[in-house]
Amino acid sequence: MEERAADERPDTLLLLEHPPVITLGRGAHPEHVLSAEGVAVHETPRGGDVTFHGPGQWVGYPILKLARDRQDVRRYVHDVEAVVIRALADYGIAAERVSGLRGIFVGRDKVAAVGVRISRWVTSHGFALNVNTDLRGFEAIVPCGITDRGVTSMERLLGRPVSMDDVAERIVARFGEVFGLEMVG
Repeated sequence: MEERAADERPDTLLLLEHPPVITLGRGAHPEHVLSAEGVAVHETPRGGDVTFHGPGQWVGYPILKLARDRQDVRRYVHDVEAVVIRALADYGIAAERVSGLRGIFVGRDKVAAVGVRISRWVTSHGFALNVNTDLRGFEAIVPCGITDRGVTSMERLLGRPVSMDDVAERIVARFGEVFGLEMVG
């Protein structure tokens, strides 16, 4: 973040798969961790509550220096959500936002979490999209503090495993569209 703030590095989108881990955002309620047996638990400076990350899930870390006309936290969150919604649409998945909740939903199930951090208008956190994720990891938590909705994955929605590489390509393309950036390998 410091290097991006000082213009020593360009805007960057990191897409990572994590080993099984439970993360607690700045607004986390520790009681939302129901069982951490065999899974690492880490506090993180992103916003939001408790979530699970694991194999088969793309976790996106946009490291962007927001231009003056984009220096709006709500707009940034909306744009991150738009990236995921557009990428899912490429697969014929009709995903949407739900008023009052953060993340991306298909029906009553959450397919992607959104938790951001912005410091001096440089971003460092973004989203977690469940592609082929083992959803049992979410049984150890109250995902994002939401008790009346479920969690799903692209694999479950499509009824087949999905290429992680293909999803990454689509996320990168949609990210470039939404943020007006030329994406390079």
